[in-house]
Formats: sequence, structure tokens, C-alpha cells
Amino acid sequence: MAGKRILSLWFPRLAAERVQRRRGDALPTPLAVVGDRNGAQVLVSLSLEAEAAGLALGQPLRDATAICPGLLTVAADPPGEAQFLQSLRRWAGRFSPWVAEEPPAGLMIDLTGSAHLHGGEEGVLARVAEDCEGLGLSLRAAIADTPGAAWALARYARAGVMPVRSGDAIDQEARATRSRAAKRRGWERGGATPRPVPARGAEAAVIAPPGRLYEALSELPLAALRLPPDVVDRLMRLGLRRVGEIMGLPRAALARRFGADALKRLDQALGLEPEPVSPARPPMHFAVRLTLPDPIGLRSDVEAALDRLLPAFCDKLRAKGRGVRRVQFQAFRADGGVAAVEVGLARAADSPDRIRPLLHLKLDQIDAGFGIDCLRLEALATEAVSALQHRGQIEVTAKAMGGAKAVSSQGMDDLIGRLGARLRSEAVLRLHPAESHVPAKAAQVLMAAWSEPHDGPWPSPPGPRPLVMFRPEPVEAPESPDIPARFRWRRREFALRMAAGPERLQPEWWFEDPDWRGGTRDYWRVEVEGGMRLWLFYGQGGAVTDRWYCEGVFG
Repeated sequence: MAGKRILSLWFPRLAAERVQRRRGDALPTPLAVVGDRNGAQVLVSLSLEAEAAGLALGQPLRDATAICPGLLTVAADPPGEAQFLQSLRRWAGRFSPWVAEEPPAGLMIDLTGSAHLHGGEEGVLARVAEDCEGLGLSLRAAIADTPGAAWALARYARAGVMPVRSGDAIDQEARATRSRAAKRRGWERGGATPRPVPARGAEAAVIAPPGRLYEALSELPLAALRLPPDVVDRLMRLGLRRVGEIMGLPRAALARRFGADALKRLDQALGLEPEPVSPARPPMHFAVRLTLPDPIGLRSDVEAALDRLLPAFCDKLRAKGRGVRRVQFQAFRADGGVAAVEVGLARAADSPDRIRPLLHLKLDQIDAGFGIDCLRLEALATEAVSALQHRGQIEVTAKAMGGAKAVSSQGMDDLIGRLGARLRSEAVLRLHPAESHVPAKAAQVLMAAWSEPHDGPWPSPPGPRPLVMFRPEPVEAPESPDIPARFRWRRREFALRMAAGPERLQPEWWFEDPDWRGGTRDYWRVEVEGGMRLWLFYGQGGAVTDRWYCEGVFG
């Protein structure tokens, strides 16, 4: 980690100030973002005015409203806050291309080799503070040699450039000398672990000199090492409250008693174990748009415009080696409305001929209104695709000689896509063999668009199986394992004509099945007067005791 300089940005009031930015309130109203923690509503983010009113994070909502009757509350929106943090990541790219998110309210920036472009590290912090002041965001920032140290200093250190001490400072003397020289802070005397303190502007900037990580971290509380709360509590019970107090402990004993993660976090903060800053990769976006000189409303015009959009859209996909799985077609009307349709493909495709028929099935759902003046095609989900190996004449001839048995994989995918466009992709299902000897579990139902067909012959069962199977239904018959001559099922009387069996099956004891708690089942294939063939068994079919059940019809 030698030569690295890391900038950590922490936005302690991100959720609350995001709401204030969206509302554009001119009056300073106390605002709190409320989230659900263990079934209780608590405060998860506070504005500056709410903190000034005496509220605290983690406080129950009912206590907060009693303290501040005029409190304005907003429900937490984690997806919206994550999207806002992504926009801040893009803003931070002006200082360095290596920017990583630290959810839920932090950024990590690798400033190595780029700080001089902004007037040095002090200039970077000044520009960051200026931008955040304009955005209305509270900020805590720190620059250090490692991500762990920068994270800790941004949340727990005092502001300013940390001086390089010579060893004569009173807080570097023995514990007894320090106790007589100055009054220790509450958390050093056994109080609760301190919380990170938000700040604004220049009060929030910390710079640790290069190569002085031990001095920068030694006075910070143990929570600055990003340790789990239970590990911090166990360390504090032993009288260890600062990072400097565990730096000199035997490493083997520390890892044995508090886990390897405690040692890992300490090494990462001190630069003994690498912790690279991994910038978020920009998401791939595939979309094309066609702006029309005059509004259109006929289906033929929309189809012609779609034919112009699809080639450019597929060229973008091929350039990145991607295929679209879900595509959205939007029509922007002259009155400001937007009509949109979505289709899904059974297999990722980058060919207009594979996408066009599915969109044509949905065009009737687009309401042109007073006319459409803009059309847009966007890929909502994509997958990597590989080039198709074309077959030679011998393979093509052999496939043609196979007759109806040879079905094109692409043709099957197109069929599944067309059915999915009409019925929804989730409604098109296929059966796949399962590894189970229980007849009801011999096949599993999968969504055809998101699964592969079974490769090979279907496993043959040990005996004939009914065409239609259902959950076991009680049969009114004597509770005896002997096949009954007469029985009643579904309010109908049946007389036995012939029977074959029994076929004894054992339960899967390693699975919990409420319809088959134990014991065995003796299955019989019976034919009753009238020609109906049923699948009966004697055993447990939902009840505790054995009795007769019907589980299928042979057709």
C-alpha cells in the first residue's frame, strides 16, 4: 500500500437530506426518515434541525414524536437512496476514476497520482466541501494511506491535518501519567462506544500524513476498525477501548479469541493486508431512439419505424457480445403521454428477425392518441451470447433425415417467446425429470424461458404411471390392505372389474412430506365397471392411519 492515498467520503444525513432536496423546503422543519428494525419503527436518518431538537438515530418513533411534536417523518426508501448514492459516485469521478461505493452512505476514492490536479489534498477536500455545500449535503471526509484508515478517520477522528508527534505528548505517556494529567473521555472510562459525529464544511476534513497510520489510528475507538458490534463489546469488557491498545497484543491470541476478522480489519487499516478500491463498473445500456418530424398513428407506420430501429439496436448488442432477453418499446405521444410494451425472449438474441415478431404481437396495445412523435427501443435485460457454429452439409443432411424428431433449438425458442408474449413468460412451463422414486415427484415444473430442455431420453419408471396425477384423495372402502370389491370416490360408487398390483413404495425419509409421514404405500392399477382405470394405494395419504386413496387416472 506504499504511496497510496485514499479519500473516504461519508454522508451521515444522506437519506434525510435527499428528502429535503426533493421537497425543496424553504423553512427549516425537523425531518426524520423512519425505518423498520425488528418490527419497530425507529429513526434511521435525521436532518440537522432534527438533531438540534434532541433526537438521535435508533430512537423509537413514538419517543421522537413526544420530544418533537412538529417532526416531519418520511418512510425509508433504500432503492432510492442507493440510486442517489450512485449519482454521487458519478459526481466523485471528477476527482479520480477509481471511485467505489460504501453502502449505505459512503464513497471510497483512490486519489493516488491525481490530487495535484486539484491543488493538492487540501484543495481536493476544499472542492469536495464546496460541492457538498451547494448540494445541501452534510459530509465527513478523510485522506489516509489505506481505505480502512480513511474510513475510520472520516467517522471518528477530529478535523484538521493530524500533526506528526515526537513522542513528548502527554497522551503518549504511561496510563497512570495520562490519568493524572487529563480527564479521560467517557468511552475510555467504560461508557458506551461513541457514535460517528456528522459535521459540515471545513469541520469535516481530516488528513493523515503519509506513513503515519499508527499515530493516526491509535487514539480512535475500536468501532473505527469496522468490527462487528459483539466483538467490540467483548473487547471493551476486557478494558480494551482504543485501537492503539490492541496493536501490541499477541496476534495469535487476538485471532483465537476474537476471530480472524478482527486481525484482518486491523491489518487492513494499517496497510499490512491489501484492500484495493474496486470502482463500480458502469452498467451496459442499450437503447435507440427515433424522433419523427410529424406525428404518426397508423400501425403500418409504427412497424416501419420499428424496422429502422431494430438494426441499429442489434448492432449495439453485437458490438458488446450481448443478446437481449427482455426488451421495451416506448411510444411518446404528442400530448406528453407514453405508451410502452415489453416482451421477453426464451433465449438471448441479437437478430432483428428474432425480436420483431414478438413486438408485433404487442403493437395493438399501444394507444397512439393524438399521434406519436418519438419511438424508443431499450434492452431491460441482456446476456452474453457466443457465436453460432454453422453446420456443414453432412450435419444438415443427417438432421433432415431425422424427420420430425429433429426440432430446431432456435425454432423452439421462438415458439416459447411467442407463447410468452401472449400468456406471460412465467406461464409457459416445461417438465424436467427429477431424481426421486416417488411418482408425484418424478418430474419438476420449470419455466420454459429460463431453463434448458432435458438432454437425453426420459427416465422410464419401474411401472405404468397414470396420465393425470393429483394429490391423494380419500376413498371410502374398508380399511384393509386387501383390494376392495366396491368403493366410493368423489361421491360415486364403483365396482371393481380387474386389478394389478401391488407395487410397494417407501417414503423419502430425508424429506418432510405432510402427505406421507411414514410407512409404505401399496399401489394398485384397477379397472372399474364402465372402463375407467384408476390408480389406488393403501397407506398414508395425509392421515395418520393407513387407508385407501386415489392418486391418478390412466385416461
